[in-house]
Amino acid sequence: MNEAIKTTLSNLKRNRMEAYYVDTKEEACALIKTLVNKGDTVSCGGSVTLKQTGVYDLISGGDYNFLDRSVCKTSEEVEEVYRKTFCADAFFTSANAVTENGELYNVDGNSNRVAAILYGPKSVICVCGVNKIVKNIDEAIRRVKTKAAPPNTVRLGIETPCAKTGECISLRKDAPEMCEGCHGDGRICCNYVVCAQQRHINRIKVIIIGEEYGY
Repeated sequence: MNEAIKTTLSNLKRNRMEAYYVDTKEEACALIKTLVNKGDTVSCGGSVTLKQTGVYDLISGGDYNFLDRSVCKTSEEVEEVYRKTFCADAFFTSANAVTENGELYNVDGNSNRVAAILYGPKSVICVCGVNKIVKNIDEAIRRVKTKAAPPNTVRLGIETPCAKTGECISLRKDAPEMCEGCHGDGRICCNYVVCAQQRHINRIKVIIIGEEYGY
């Protein structure tokens, strides 16, 4: 573990979030089995990290009551899953960035993901590769504009300027503001959320894996 990881873990704990470090995705999945009980109701946000680490397969594999929006046939059914998620025992997600100051930074389009992080589920389990660690919020903002949002728009097949250029159009300015960006219908950067010190101690649990995953 390098000093940046140690500092991040320490400050997450200072900010009343449980923080764990594991070397591999296999260790992360083993840890998760100790954090949720079989039969618990669980849900997740859209996340490349959860897919790459095997966490998605774990929570959707039958041991848990998984709220699965992928099987929904109508937008109304999807909306129902979103609402049921607020009553889940555990919500799984990643973060767009984790600062060494112990903050989680997330940017969302539909915003069901950030909504569940902030309120509702009894427990939030955030799984992150070491590539998500940044120095501070300024670096987190730039990370989203260059490394998170552009590849996600490509993955989702959304036509935005960043999908074509690989970075947010706001970076054309010397000092872009956090919320600046395109104004098309496909924009995925709509709501910006920083999780700093938490009122509900250890509700948010952050697992940092010593490998790179996700955007």
